[in-house]
Amino acid sequence: MRALIQRVKRGGVKTGAVHNAIDRGLVVLLGVGEGDSEADADLLAEKTAHLRIFSNAEGKFDHSLLDVKGSALVVSQFTLYGDASKGRRPDFTAAAKPAEAARLYEYYSERLRGKGVPVKNGVFGADMEVEIINDGPVTIWLDTKK
Repeated sequence: MRALIQRVKRGGVKTGAVHNAIDRGLVVLLGVGEGDSEADADLLAEKTAHLRIFSNAEGKFDHSLLDVKGSALVVSQFTLYGDASKGRRPDFTAAAKPAEAARLYEYYSERLRGKGVPVKNGVFGADMEVEIINDGPVTIWLDTKK
């Protein structure tokens, strides 16, 4: 399972009308790979909630999402599994099949909520406009297989 995590001042998703938005927190672009499991989602939810990427008074990364009482906007992103090493068109065969990816996407979101993080979601499988107002910018890549 992969997550591209961006620290944001504000984030939102639109599917015609505004679907969901957050203020200070994290936008999590979440990709589910073939063979990923609930254990991967558990590990990633734990890491997301406790990742210390918010600055303290001295400007050092010392606070987590929970510490700053921020929110998370979780957006499905199968393209995180795109392999463009050959040719010009990315190959997405390493991404999980849609039914399994949707299940683990929802499971990850619920696990994050269970840790006390307010979570908003995009619409799984939909074409969305994603608004990200980076704070920093700070962008962290997490992969449960590495």
